[in-house]
This record gives sequence, structure tokens and C-alpha cells, in this order.
Amino acid sequence: MELNRETEDDRWEVEALFDHCFAPGRTVLSSYRLRDDVPPARDLCLVARGRMGEVAGAIRFWPVRIAGARVHDAMLLGPIAVHSTRQGEGLGAFLIQSGLDRAAVAGVERVLLVGDAPYYVRFGFYVLPNVVMPPPTNPDRVLGIWDWDGIAGTVERAILPCDAPRPTSDA
Repeated sequence: MELNRETEDDRWEVEALFDHCFAPGRTVLSSYRLRDDVPPARDLCLVARGRMGEVAGAIRFWPVRIAGARVHDAMLLGPIAVHSTRQGEGLGAFLIQSGLDRAAVAGVERVLLVGDAPYYVRFGFYVLPNVVMPPPTNPDRVLGIWDWDGIAGTVERAILPCDAPRPTSDA
């Protein structure tokens, strides 16, 4: 198994893996609205390839923000997928831990995801009762890891530099 940072050249193979592993309507989920027109955090996105060069698994991270009394940056983990022919080998756990390790080294303060708590608790994730994903997300599936103390609010799409308001001129 070879694990590398995802590149633009990997994009279509990774998308094909996500299509294979998830329902065709995956992109209508509310978490995808947080990703619209926002590039993934490429340094954290990983692709696992088998001996023949095939994509066996992939994980992506996306910048988001939590808007409450204050605005806080976070990374949204997902999607993560392992090809059906490679499931049961521990590859999903390896991708998650490798992605989290990279995020920690990069100085990411908090990561959240939408998932099953019994699976993700082994990595240190816990339910975030005061963090709200766009509906129709089950609040029991909103999980986080690291520095979430005192953070409450709604998860929103990251504001990129190109989205920032520009000064107007009276000229």
C-alpha cells in the first residue's frame, strides 16, 4: 500500500471511488453545500493505492467555520472511502489516523465530521452538542476532536480570500 497526498491528477479516480462507495445522490447531502466552490485542504487529503496503482482508499478535509458568538475555523473530515475489495483490512482507520496526524502537524485546532460515534470514538471524536450542521443532519452524528471547549454555533462554508468584501471607491 502506498499513501500519498492527493493531487489534482488523482481527482477523477478519487471521485469514482466515492461514487462506488456511496449512493449516487451523495452530493445532495448538506455537508456538500459546505464544500461548494471551496477547494479541499490538499495537504491533508490522502490517497491510498494498491500494488497495481489502483485507488484503494481516500480521505479529504475541507475548511469550514463555526459561526456563533465568535467565528472559529475548523476542518471538516470527509468523505472517507475504502474500495469494497479492500474493506476489513484497517485501511479506513489508517487513512483517518494519517489524516489527523497531518492535520495536527499542520496546526489544525479542531476537526469535525458527520458519522457514527461508536466508530469514531476510538480516534478521540465525541459528540458536539453545541455545533449545528446544516439540516437535515442528525445532531448525534456531529462529532469533533481537539479544541472544541466553549465553541457553539452553526457550521458554515469557509470564506475564502476571494469571497472577502472589497473596499468600494467613490471615484
